[in-house]
Amino acid sequence: MAITQAMCTSFKIALLDGEMDFSSNTSQAFKIALYTSSVTLSAATTAYATTNEVSGTNYTAGGNTLSIAAAPASSGTTAFLDFADTTWADATITARGALIYKVGGGNPAVAVLDFGGDKTSTAGDFTVQFPAADATNAIIRIATP
Repeated sequence: MAITQAMCTSFKIALLDGEMDFSSNTSQAFKIALYTSSVTLSAATTAYATTNEVSGTNYTAGGNTLSIAAAPASSGTTAFLDFADTTWADATITARGALIYKVGGGNPAVAVLDFGGDKTSTAGDFTVQFPAADATNAIIRIATP
């Protein structure tokens, strides 16, 4: 099994179809679910699934709801947005990666995160820290080649 960090191809299509809204006044909710090293996630992932999702103390299937920390912005020819860091408090979890997805409508996939190895918390905080909200680092960014 493998986790390949990517913006999901189905997400790109959903953007062009107007099915995703990341504005600060959106009624759409986005979540992040954590997965074990047994999962296969890549740009071809189309939706959230429970197969090989982590289980553990203070982790609920489906993951945490994400907050948009910085509304969509741009720099040069790159558009980007930022989510607030998210934490599972007092959790016992081992995760290899994550999936960001939109809640509802089949729970369509947005992006796959590869942690580069198993990350573990034992009765402590498990935090996903998102990179800086800029054209070079933001977790969701659209740029011209």
